[in-house]
Amino acid sequence: MLVTFAGSPDRAEARLVPAAGYELDTFRVSGITRKPGAAMARSLLLAARAPAACGRIIERRRPDVVLGGGGYVAGPMVYAAWRRHVPAALTEADAHLGLANRLAAPFATRVFLAYPIEGRAGPKYRVVGRPVPHVERPSREDARHRFGLPLEGLVVLVFGGSQGAQALNEAALDFFGSRPEGSAPAVLHLCGERYVEELRPRVARSDYILLPWTDEFAGALAACDLVFARAGGSIWEVAAAGKPAVLVPSPNVTADHQTKNARYFERGGGAVVVPEPEIGRAEDAIHALLEDEGRRVRMGEAMLALARPDAADVIAEELIALARSGR
Repeated sequence: MLVTFAGSPDRAEARLVPAAGYELDTFRVSGITRKPGAAMARSLLLAARAPAACGRIIERRRPDVVLGGGGYVAGPMVYAAWRRHVPAALTEADAHLGLANRLAAPFATRVFLAYPIEGRAGPKYRVVGRPVPHVERPSREDARHRFGLPLEGLVVLVFGGSQGAQALNEAALDFFGSRPEGSAPAVLHLCGERYVEELRPRVARSDYILLPWTDEFAGALAACDLVFARAGGSIWEVAAAGKPAVLVPSPNVTADHQTKNARYFERGGGAVVVPEPEIGRAEDAIHALLEDEGRRVRMGEAMLALARPDAADVIAEELIALARSGR
């Protein structure tokens, strides 16, 4: 089976796909700018041209099935596949169907949802969770050794996505950054590249590890007892690792979808949700959980029950079935 990718030459896929050893076909497209002006005109022009460019890619590659990863890049390819009677599917990573997926859904045979979404049911829609990397998780001790964390005691993992989140960064440093060692949990804080130099002088503890990000995210999860984070896609990796979480959803996302993501895990018993305007309350929530091992264990079990570690396998099997059926 041959797998190839298509995407924009201006996005991360232009770097990540070749680095992973796959072929990448590129076409020009951008998100539709809402503000009238030259940028909007350019984005509309690219959007109008994209389906034809995608059609040329399909004619050259002759795929048996197309999978769109959501977002504005996927829409033109799914539409072009539909025009050429090639079965296509979409993935939605959040608890809200984004605009691009809403526009592309009529042209897809299947839509894979990470979360149940009201009004999206029936044979076209299937809730599968969000795919997570299949990696070998190190032991707690090995993970702590790798990151220079204490082998004993409690550890909090803080992250706001690979780009970081200023509100979480500030809160974590206020809560734990200057406390005397031994009076607060050890912290592994993944703050984002653009914040690290600004924040480093504010860390006054050897057991507060500040990093921009890590390629060993599974190890970061293995090392910790509790997660303090946003509620983007990485929350599914937290669930697969069975880690309880205090979640502060970003308010700066479309349709407040991170709050919907976070509430899903809260309703399932695996997370505590603190709205960003009330982020000061997160300190009490974190300490309450650190002091209650039984509750952490129950929340971790709830996270594992919510996790969908087989999501990628389920999607792959459905795609193979679609390719064989030709519809």
